[in-house]
Amino acid sequence: MSETTTRTIRITTQNEILKDLPPIEAGFPMRKWSIQVNVVGPDGELLPASVFDEIVYHLHPTFDPPVVTLDTPPFLLEQEGWGEFDMLLTLKFVDGSGETSIKHDLNFLKQKYTVDHKVKFPTSNPALARVLAESGPLTADSKKRKTEDSSSNDAKRAATNASNASANGVPAVKHVSGVDVEKLADYLYKLGEDDLLQIVQMVSKGKSADSYVKNLADEGEFHMDLYTLPNSLLKNLWDFTKKRVSE
Repeated sequence: MSETTTRTIRITTQNEILKDLPPIEAGFPMRKWSIQVNVVGPDGELLPASVFDEIVYHLHPTFDPPVVTLDTPPFLLEQEGWGEFDMLLTLKFVDGSGETSIKHDLNFLKQKYTVDHKVKFPTSNPALARVLAESGPLTADSKKRKTEDSSSNDAKRAATNASNASANGVPAVKHVSGVDVEKLADYLYKLGEDDLLQIVQMVSKGKSADSYVKNLADEGEFHMDLYTLPNSLLKNLWDFTKKRVSE
């Protein structure tokens, strides 16, 4: 069975009455309405739905055209009309790695409303996995896999955060001769299951009292900040991952 991870997809619908246009029927004014799609991040923040290459809106057959395809986040669809109807959204995953469909109720009960949907994504496609990692850890059915994916993704985020801090004038924590920390984080992301287990063991054994390392076994997660690890451990991780990735 292929491994998957779940993301919350939020559909936001807004509408407003077009006061300059006469109603089509009594009690049914013309409206301008819009729909957009976002991914909900781990802290509830709205993120671009870059996990999709395109979204196809299947509208009521009275629309011209009745099918609209958008290929840029937030996949904003804007239309005018007076009637409510059920539509179908086809969400096509990055790199042709799959698709799913969502039914959406277009109604005018509120000027703005949101609907959340849980969508499962395969993690076997590298291109899709990289985009998924931007919106949270890659979790799987296996608790062990969850631990490994979380450790590699957190390492990558730690390196990115440190790089951003340095760019904003905050001095970098350390520089280790012969070690590219950002590339190390990328290498960690590319490792296989068995190699990631060895990484967890190496970090757990070689960390110092000042290292930021959290092994949340009950939750199946492993967190670490590469910039807080001892130089000797960073060098060992670099040598290990560089060799594995180049093989």
